[in-house]
Amino acid sequence: MTPDIEDLMRTEAPQVLGALVRRFGHFDIAEDAVQEALLIAARTWPRDGIPDNPRSRLIRIAYRRMIDMLRSDRARRRREVEAAAMAEPARAAQPSDVDDSLTLLLLCCHPALGHSAQVALTLRAVGGLTTAEIAHAYGTTEATMGTRISRAKQQLVKAGARFTPSTDVDRDSRLAAVLRVLYLIFNEGYTATTGGDLVRIDLTGEAVRLTRMLHATLPANAEVTGLLALMLLTESRRAARTHAGELVPLDEQDPARWNRDLIAEGTTLIDGVWNRAPAGPYQIQAAIAAVHAADSPGGTDWPQIAILYLWLERLSPTPPVQLARVVAVAHAHGPARGLALLDDLNRHHHLDHNPLIRQRELAVRAHLLQQTGDLATAARLVRQAADLTGNHVEQRYLRNKADRLD
Repeated sequence: MTPDIEDLMRTEAPQVLGALVRRFGHFDIAEDAVQEALLIAARTWPRDGIPDNPRSRLIRIAYRRMIDMLRSDRARRRREVEAAAMAEPARAAQPSDVDDSLTLLLLCCHPALGHSAQVALTLRAVGGLTTAEIAHAYGTTEATMGTRISRAKQQLVKAGARFTPSTDVDRDSRLAAVLRVLYLIFNEGYTATTGGDLVRIDLTGEAVRLTRMLHATLPANAEVTGLLALMLLTESRRAARTHAGELVPLDEQDPARWNRDLIAEGTTLIDGVWNRAPAGPYQIQAAIAAVHAADSPGGTDWPQIAILYLWLERLSPTPPVQLARVVAVAHAHGPARGLALLDDLNRHHHLDHNPLIRQRELAVRAHLLQQTGDLATAARLVRQAADLTGNHVEQRYLRNKADRLD
């Protein structure tokens, strides 16, 4: 399948799904019908060519498949089958001018679902990815991912979730969940949790595409704009993060390999919303990324970044943010200040020691001890950090660093 056809189908997927759900309800069955329509298009369009009205064609295919699915479940859905049988297929196949992107995102990120279910359902229903593609991206089997997606749809049914534009008081919290899911997808792609690749371009690309789609729907929302700017500014450094298959830390990267078009777009976006009412976490993170992108790695304005991280920590006091502030403070004011702050976090804030956080804490402490001259302890901690990461590129970098320290 050519990239043009693949991009087209993923762009149309949420609109086709929205048309079916508005017509029939039953999000779970409609989503399966759309997936089958996409698979049929993937097989036939490369051979026969893209039809003149691809959305209408996809809706027609999905409509027929949904009728079949409803008929197969006649005992429980007799009324819907009768209504569907009387409906004009051409009427159901007419594309709608309504943009269903935000409604679908809000539905997939329903509070009844856990984070992993929200991510999987978003990639499947809104992103148009197959179950196999999502499973591959997250290092699990197709059967396991299929079960996760199926359970997520069942949970939506049990929760009484409806495909309607959100007008409730929980709209802000639902939108926050959407932003969190898109951010999780991007982060998993930018540094894969497991496997032999540092970056999963399929996930980062999909996260950026979906966030662009959300931004087009809510262009005045400063946090949506901030998240898109953050992704673009972070993605701008992707090419410089590895060399000959090996990880290159930020302070050693070649700025000539940074994508200046993405930097310009991301900086323009964050500048456009920075003076609006109080900045949220994504805007602040985008501002930090913009400061990094403004200078060469050796000339970064670390005092400014340390202040921004302090601001961010007050809004979002999570372990990753706290550890990032430790690094910024150490760069701005010396490793001793950074170590003191790290010790204070452990004493008073009790850092969550899940494997990923523990790995990050060990790596940060080792880096600061290396700067103070305690190379033996730093090497030992780096090896412990390497044992806790499942990403082979990151693991290899840490073990090589420990060998050099020894």
